[in-house]
Amino acid sequence: MTVHDFPVFHESTDDNARLSAAIDAATRKLSSLQHADGHWCGELQGDTILESEYLLLLYYLGRADDDRFQKAAAYLRQQQLPEGGWAIYAGGPTDLSSSVKAYFVLKIAGDSPNAPHMARARQCILAMGGIDACNSFTKIYLSIFKQYEWSKCPAVPPELILLPDWFVFNIYKMSYWSRCIIVPLSIIWAFKPTCDVHVSIQELRLPSPSGERAAKRRSGKERFWRTFFNVLDVVLKAIEAIPVKPFRHRALKKATQWVVDHLDKSDGLGAIFPPIINTVFAFRALGRPADDPVIQSQLRALEGLEIEENGTLRLQPCFSAVWDTALAVHILNATGTPSDDPRVLAGARWLLDKEVRTVSDWKRNNPDGEGGGWFFQYANEFYPDTDDTSEVLLALDAARFPNSEEERNRQSAVARGMAWQMTMQNKDGGWGAFDKECNNEVFTYIPFADHNAMIDPSCPDITGRTLEALIGLGFEEQHPSVRGAIRYLHDSQDFSGTWYGRWGCNYIYGTFLALRGLAAVDPECHDTRFERAARWFIEKQNADGGWGEMPHSYDDPMLKGIGPSTPSQTGWALLALIAAGKADCEAARRGVEYLLKSQREDGGWRDDFWTATGFPKVFYLRYWLYATYFPLWALGEYRDAIAS
Repeated sequence: MTVHDFPVFHESTDDNARLSAAIDAATRKLSSLQHADGHWCGELQGDTILESEYLLLLYYLGRADDDRFQKAAAYLRQQQLPEGGWAIYAGGPTDLSSSVKAYFVLKIAGDSPNAPHMARARQCILAMGGIDACNSFTKIYLSIFKQYEWSKCPAVPPELILLPDWFVFNIYKMSYWSRCIIVPLSIIWAFKPTCDVHVSIQELRLPSPSGERAAKRRSGKERFWRTFFNVLDVVLKAIEAIPVKPFRHRALKKATQWVVDHLDKSDGLGAIFPPIINTVFAFRALGRPADDPVIQSQLRALEGLEIEENGTLRLQPCFSAVWDTALAVHILNATGTPSDDPRVLAGARWLLDKEVRTVSDWKRNNPDGEGGGWFFQYANEFYPDTDDTSEVLLALDAARFPNSEEERNRQSAVARGMAWQMTMQNKDGGWGAFDKECNNEVFTYIPFADHNAMIDPSCPDITGRTLEALIGLGFEEQHPSVRGAIRYLHDSQDFSGTWYGRWGCNYIYGTFLALRGLAAVDPECHDTRFERAARWFIEKQNADGGWGEMPHSYDDPMLKGIGPSTPSQTGWALLALIAAGKADCEAARRGVEYLLKSQREDGGWRDDFWTATGFPKVFYLRYWLYATYFPLWALGEYRDAIAS
């Protein structure tokens, strides 16, 4: 079937009935997923690094005989690519570090290196450079299990925690997730623990490891700073060899206390998988017994992330409860559910209970801010973020409580949340996620920073969402925060008319949210930026009427907007076209037809490919509810736009 003979949705009486029926079915589907206490939480899927690291931890704790060990190993086997390696997103290429960890864990689980699947994996890993080409965190894990030399791992000295706030580099000038990973990791590095294992993966080492192949593509600035930090790494290791370390005891004590303090009101350190894992390794390295309260609390947090299904075990990187609930409440109301509907009110009440009223790490770079934001998970009191806060504000604005006291509480929470959000705005007019002015690119060149997540700069997607919230809550265009956001979005649009998507894949996501923010300010779409962005979406529409973009666009921007159609990304594209004033164009009608045809019998949709981002180029996500939220939202807005 060609583009020209694709059946196109038209606004006939029958087609309007189809549209309304699809919206009603999707609304019922979304409503059916609400928990009794009012919240939503869908599965958040990550790659196999989660299962591999979990099994390594279980082995370290002497629990390799647990049933979960073989169940997670079975899951790893299921996820192996035909060519032998493991990818970090569906449809993606082999990733070296995740493949090495999976191979190691399967060998521990009893898989013979001569088995066909192991032979394919080994061949694939060696072709990519072997163990020596893995990222820093993988090398540290392998060193714990005596598969790599600690001396070749980058230095992560615990003395980092002693550096004062005024110093050019300290833990509060790096991103929240890096901070939570690195503080316990520094304890691990100080002790360099080892664990005997009955297998070896030395067959994954090349006789002559190749150098860093990307060096020739680096700028002069990057080459300078990488050289500087590499020299510093050598110096730190030389100092480490000196028996007397005057600040070590103090640093370890402070790092340990920092971890303990940050566990309060949180589902594990940072409420995300990597710091939780590192905390267990760190506290065991400190000599704490396996039944230590901190270790046990982190193990319970990890067990809570397990999903057992069909004889396999997989893990989520964290829970997305606040995020899912805010989107559900906002989108239900945006698609016709009244503001005082019990479903909307129950979700809003649940969100109000999750408001952060305490001061935490973000205060270091934002002394003017007071408590009032929201976090992402069920419990993560130390780390509210601006993306969740702006979406919760949109959700709470969608609710109206009949009870006067509840309504006053809602209004007060909205006022506090918006006040906090505005204090988090960066000088460039945009918003990062967790910290203010966390944008020193030099930190990305540190040897242990190859997880591509050391900083948290402004991004168009969060800024667009926040701008939409600001306007929706009554802020005028001349307000300084609004003007700053508009300036940032104008400056960050690229030559093709698109915006980069930091937390969703990729340019489809960033452009959808940037356009919605700008359209909230200028509903008539007078600016040429709308036309350029709309033209890009029309050009990138697939033959089936949908839109899709794979995470490979983070590695090569020439691939932006290219990928198999997904319901969630088609929803984003439709919402973008509507925001740009193009609801009545042929591309929008074809996109609607794609969603109507791909809707499942239960009223929802399914994304076969991953559409969300953790760390660009390193870690991607699949939100299982995205394929329910966003098509519903797009169809609802399309119906309203055509009707008006």
